[in-house]
Amino acid sequence: MFGTYQHSELRIELKVSAERIGQSLTEPSHLKQWLWPQRVIFLDGNGEQSFSSTTATKLAIGQVFESYVGLANVEHKVEQLTPFAVRFLLSGSIDGFHEWQWGEGWVQSRLEGVSLLPLNLGQTSGLLRLKRYLQP
Repeated sequence: MFGTYQHSELRIELKVSAERIGQSLTEPSHLKQWLWPQRVIFLDGNGEQSFSSTTATKLAIGQVFESYVGLANVEHKVEQLTPFAVRFLLSGSIDGFHEWQWGEGWVQSRLEGVSLLPLNLGQTSGLLRLKRYLQP
């Protein structure tokens, strides 16, 4: 992988419940909505588009989805999933991981990886989109 090792950890406060934050980060239907304008495609074990995953109510460990912005694509594989955290292994335009933790009224994003892309800018943009989605 070409690029620079980057890491960033951001935390914001939200006026919503931990349950609602968790739904937004662990349910495919919610992920697709707040990640827009990124295009999100859920994959099956063979790397093919999975229509059952797009209707699944919750992510599962080992589940894979890809997100695209322009020509940049990132594959996300669910590595850990708890009631208050989710961790994705990233590959493609970013090689690393993205970890989300949340509680009542807050969410934290930790991103580490090697990439040519400015990860902090993308992470900040993602947190702002999530906040706008949860607090319209």
